Amino acid sequence: MSTLKDRLTADMRTALKARDELTTSTLRMALAAVGTAEVAGKAKRELTDDEVLAVLTKEAKKRREAATAFADAGRAEQAAKESAEGEVLDRYLPKQLSEAELTELVSGALAAGGFTGKSQMGPAMKAAQAAVAGQAEGGRVAAEVRRQLGLAV
Repeated sequence: MSTLKDRLTADMRTALKARDELTTSTLRMALAAVGTAEVAGKAKRELTDDEVLAVLTKEAKKRREAATAFADAGRAEQAAKESAEGEVLDRYLPKQLSEAELTELVSGALAAGGFTGKSQMGPAMKAAQAAVAGQAEGGRVAAEVRRQLGLAV
């Protein structure tokens, strides 16, 4: 079993004992998503920490998008709940890069690969994503790559 999954399970048990309903329900949902990912495909398998992290990132993104949608629909209470769940998941995710750090990493990746034009957007994105290594959302990385390649954002 991966150590991140063990940590999620232990933290859920602690939250359950402390009667912290938000953390308990959020971690249950996260562990259910991990379990679903483990049985996806032809055979059940244990996920690595990186794969568990990818599942948690995806779940956190869902929470942010849902919070935005609820806020736009005027449902502040539901938006606050989704935001709170996202904050619980953020405890397990790597710290996100600042704009300056992201700009620096992307420019380094583009310079190292010699990427300059629109036709090289795909390989440039691949290099930038590798440099960022999950410390920034794909949309932020793509916007920065487009900006540095001189494409419309």
